[in-house]
Amino acid sequence: MKSEIFYTNAYQKIESEIKGFLNGYPPFLSQDTVSSTRATGDAIQHILEPNFEEILGELSQEYSASFARRAMADLAFRDRKDLYYVVDVKTHRLETRFNMPNLTSIRRLARFYEDDKNYFVMLMVAYNIVSGLHIHVERVHFVPIEFLSWECLTIGALGWGQIQIADANNIVVNDRYSRKKWMLEFCDFLFEFFPREIEKVNDRVEYFKKVRKQWEEKTDIWE
Repeated sequence: MKSEIFYTNAYQKIESEIKGFLNGYPPFLSQDTVSSTRATGDAIQHILEPNFEEILGELSQEYSASFARRAMADLAFRDRKDLYYVVDVKTHRLETRFNMPNLTSIRRLARFYEDDKNYFVMLMVAYNIVSGLHIHVERVHFVPIEFLSWECLTIGALGWGQIQIADANNIVVNDRYSRKKWMLEFCDFLFEFFPREIEKVNDRVEYFKKVRKQWEEKTDIWE
């Protein structure tokens, strides 16, 4: 089902409001936290959690920011059409050269998207540190995963596989993209990914066959 947030200009207004809100927020970093991208990211998420519902305004009918650490979402809400949005908050310090954040498990997303009313949304806050302990947000992406081009996504070999941003400095958004098209591209991407993983596993099996043979031929000096 088409979202009135993402298939209109509403999500771009939300991006702008998040940027303005964070840039207008009182300084919150300390000498101990400013050097840590993780601490800064946690602080940004902590600030957004109680304020995001107000940013959404009437677009949200039911909001939650209470989830277990390994849950799919950091924030979640329902809209007026009873569409359900889980929001994964990511932050990126722009002066860092390379960042490959995980988004979600390929299996978890496939199951979640069995229901057309569900939206998995990335909220990416890209910022710089300015004037010592201040952050300045340069850009915000608030988009469902299907708006992210496969030009900027990759799969990490963890569990079934993790969808990752290949480089947080290069996020390519296809505005109002079709979920059906994206999911078909997703499957095609996996049909290329899995055979490569099988080859890697076969190479590792052969390597450890050699390791085992070497150990079989050793004299057991530990008996």
